[in-house]
Amino acid sequence: MSRPTGHPLIKLAEVTKVYGEGSIAMHALRGIDMVIEKNDFVAVMGPSGSGKSTFMNILGCLDMPTSGTYRFNGVDVSNLSRNQRALLRRHHIGFVFQGYNLLKRTSALENVELPLIYRGIPRRERHAKAHAALEAVGLRGWETHTPSELSGGQQQRVAIARAAVVKPTVLMADEPTGNLDSTCSCEIMELLSNLNLEYGITIVMVTHEPDMALYSRRTIRFLDGLIDAEEHNGGTLS
Repeated sequence: MSRPTGHPLIKLAEVTKVYGEGSIAMHALRGIDMVIEKNDFVAVMGPSGSGKSTFMNILGCLDMPTSGTYRFNGVDVSNLSRNQRALLRRHHIGFVFQGYNLLKRTSALENVELPLIYRGIPRRERHAKAHAALEAVGLRGWETHTPSELSGGQQQRVAIARAAVVKPTVLMADEPTGNLDSTCSCEIMELLSNLNLEYGITIVMVTHEPDMALYSRRTIRFLDGLIDAEEHNGGTLS
């Protein structure tokens, strides 16, 4: 999916999400308008239940809006079939989670290779790409180690390498430093900043930590299913 000239990377218009019906309906999003340009770095904050996780699920094509429009690269995602949305995720969107989501009995190298296998990349080429991705996140020499043999910070580095190895258009990071100490958190944020600055990967990150949000260019704050505030941070800290 190529990016049509003049279109923002991500555009949401009056997006709502309602779970349930009638008196038990829960309005997770109540009409979200947002534009995210290519190469942006956006932090998403808000209390539990504010709608930020639903928002991220819609951006990542893991869920669909109840109403409104979500356009990715100028394409209306609601007009795509389930298979087309899966292809969009596979070729354009990377994910990093708080819990790392690594295969426990699989080596770091094999974990990073997974998205390349899904793309049908030949074995020798995906080995080379996975080695390069692990080296880029500072894990050269750790390729054969399983997650149980790695620290939390190292596991998150593997997860970032796995997300970045296919050079996604946008990387969705959900509380990527939530399980880490302050030193590891800063190291992970510097890695994400480098992906944004050096490789042009757009970053959208949910975080509850204001100091981590400062690595982004702007912070969007959700409250009760609406965007409550937006702050411009002036760039990354790295």
